[in-house]
Amino acid sequence: MVSTLLKSCAYCGGIHKRGQRCASKPAATKQTTYIDRFRWSRAWKNKRAHIADRDKHLCQVCLRNLYNTQMQYNFTDLEVHHIEPIANAWDKRLEDDNLISLCRYHHELAEKGTIPAKELKNIILESTPQVFGEKS
Repeated sequence: MVSTLLKSCAYCGGIHKRGQRCASKPAATKQTTYIDRFRWSRAWKNKRAHIADRDKHLCQVCLRNLYNTQMQYNFTDLEVHHIEPIANAWDKRLEDDNLISLCRYHHELAEKGTIPAKELKNIILESTPQVFGEKS
């Protein structure tokens, strides 16, 4: 005799066979956007690697002991942040002076605006060596 496993349903409150899809469960409706397609592109992957190399694979905010830093030389959970969001500044999506390496914690703070964009821009300017003969 084979027994069928049952489970309670979070969507309708009923009981279904395990693996059966409930008709009350909403269908996934995530649409792929132009920003998603950009984030999957080779150009972005190459630029992201370049920025991580430029920033020595360290969170630039942690390195400066700002905003509740737990570890100064933080290279874990590193992400590259767009200072001006892609949706607002499409033309700057691959510009070095709009990108900075941050740990996940500081990236979330930057996304919320807790870390001002102007401060992140200043960090990039102070850490990027000036090309000889270039006027600032």
